[in-house]
Amino acid sequence: MSEPEIIALAKKDRKHFGALYNYYFDQIFRFVFKRLGGDEDNAADLTQQTFIKAMANMDKYEDRGFPFSSWLYRIAQNEVSMFFRQQKRNYSVPIDENRIQDLAEEAEIFSSHMSAEDQEKLVGFLNNLEESHLDLIELRFFQELSFKEIAEIYSVSEATAKMRTYRILERINKQWKNEE
Repeated sequence: MSEPEIIALAKKDRKHFGALYNYYFDQIFRFVFKRLGGDEDNAADLTQQTFIKAMANMDKYEDRGFPFSSWLYRIAQNEVSMFFRQQKRNYSVPIDENRIQDLAEEAEIFSSHMSAEDQEKLVGFLNNLEESHLDLIELRFFQELSFKEIAEIYSVSEATAKMRTYRILERINKQWKNEE
């Protein structure tokens, strides 16, 4: 059975939602787990809450040409944001060395390999970003989502998602140049 067929069945009868849950649980859990910096217990709770909200709102889901997972990511992102607001914790993004190089190249800071010191400096810049800006950077470079998927998560156009991301990269570039 195709995903659209399963979604149609789940809209009519919630017992069919289990197939979507089983297919996407690990993917959404990893996303939430990374967002929480490895907090497994809270990640499990927020992932479960994501699927409860998705199941409760299946009748509101509309196929707009994006993967069903984009809708789940948006719900998960909202759950994580609410968690941080409730906890009033500092927000952090786990950094993958390979992805930090891609970020540096995209921000036009470095076109070749970065030193460990430069990587730490770039991570410092990331740590000082607003939460919403850090979200975009993480989704694009560390979760490796397409601009189309990011656009669906934020309910904006693909062009808007791309523009916002590149504006953040421009700010990082300017900040980098100002500290040279």
